[in-house]
Amino acid sequence: MTVFEKYLKKHTETLVKEVGLEASCAVTGKSKATLGRYYSDAEEHSDRFMPVDSVALLEEAAGYPHVTAALAELRGITLTYNDDPKNIPSSGGVNSDVVALSQRFAMLMAEYNQSIEDGIITINEAKRLLRETLELQRVLLDMKLHLESESVA
Repeated sequence: MTVFEKYLKKHTETLVKEVGLEASCAVTGKSKATLGRYYSDAEEHSDRFMPVDSVALLEEAAGYPHVTAALAELRGITLTYNDDPKNIPSSGGVNSDVVALSQRFAMLMAEYNQSIEDGIITINEAKRLLRETLELQRVLLDMKLHLESESVA
């Protein structure tokens, strides 16, 4: 499998696991075995990928569009993701975003420091670092939206 294919399978697995295997089966109408084949890295399943309609249904049920974001990243595209309801104005502004950004970055660095202490970053430590980087990304997106709205005014 290519790096591209492994990356997509990893994010497909993350999507299914976030929604939950049973719930993913209910949402997509696919069996556990079929869903498992979509993210399996076994040679016999290397050419199987989740259909786009199933991805769309699962991403609607999930808290984050994992596969869509992975596809964008592979093409060098940056997505702006905002999970806040459209009718609720965001609080604060650029100044509060800078504070939140500093706090999130400090949390990421603290997590990194703890993870690298023994010279090895384990899978669980990598997952915690990934969660922190996603939170940092969300703060940056909020900041971007605030800056864009202020530049229009």
